Amino acid sequence: MRIVRFKKDSKIGYGIFNRDVIDEISCEAADTLTGGLPCDPHRRTCTGKQYPLEAVTLLAPCRPSKIVAVGLNYRSHAEEIKMPLPDEPLLFLKPSTAVIGPGDAIVYPSMSRRVDYEAELGVIIGAVAKNVSEQEAQQYILGYTCFNDVTARDLQGKDKQFTRSKSFDTFAPMGPWIETELDPGTLRVEAYLGGVRQQSGTTADLVFSVYELLAFISKVMTLLPGDVIATGTPSGIGPMRVGDHIEIVVEGIGRLSNVVSGTETMIAVSRCMTEL
Repeated sequence: MRIVRFKKDSKIGYGIFNRDVIDEISCEAADTLTGGLPCDPHRRTCTGKQYPLEAVTLLAPCRPSKIVAVGLNYRSHAEEIKMPLPDEPLLFLKPSTAVIGPGDAIVYPSMSRRVDYEAELGVIIGAVAKNVSEQEAQQYILGYTCFNDVTARDLQGKDKQFTRSKSFDTFAPMGPWIETELDPGTLRVEAYLGGVRQQSGTTADLVFSVYELLAFISKVMTLLPGDVIATGTPSGIGPMRVGDHIEIVVEGIGRLSNVVSGTETMIAVSRCMTEL
């Protein structure tokens, strides 16, 4: 099942996407903890309204309270940057204000001189998770999405920590939907810059699996429905430039496409606040 979040005229809603048609889900059937994330399949009801995909604007598929990202979680990436594998998951946070959806512009911040793409598998939390075991982890996952952990690489090196470099508005593109029926064990994760493949790896190369990550993180902080775990990136990271077209492709999910803009305006901020 593919769950989408969309905008039709001035209305924002959720739906089930199948064969280029969206069946709208009643907001009354959604989990109000995240303002409408339809987590419980027994509470999902369709309104009877259908929209062709081309008649709506797809938004980021959920509204996370936080994005928990993981560094150095692909063996190939650790080798690429000549860093030892971590003994435990290396966690950092991206704010909800960084989230954008498919087709939205990644804004190149004026204080950075190098902004990189990082193709990742995103895990969407479906139930409140605290002190979850690895064996239980699957029960707390709603589904999966494509994620781009956009990074101001020069600022990351300058700051020696990740907050500023990972947190600019528009630095968390995700989508195009949530795929609920997927085995995360061996999925291919790729990035295409200007149509040319730059990254290609599989989740079999993860240092810590999806279920290990969820269990570990839930022992640090409570995960809420709609929260996102960004599971790390394979080798091949590189810079983007203004005007570039970047696509993140995850096997079994689809393709997340964004462009890079050099215009820092309040338009992006206004849209973010309206649609989050």
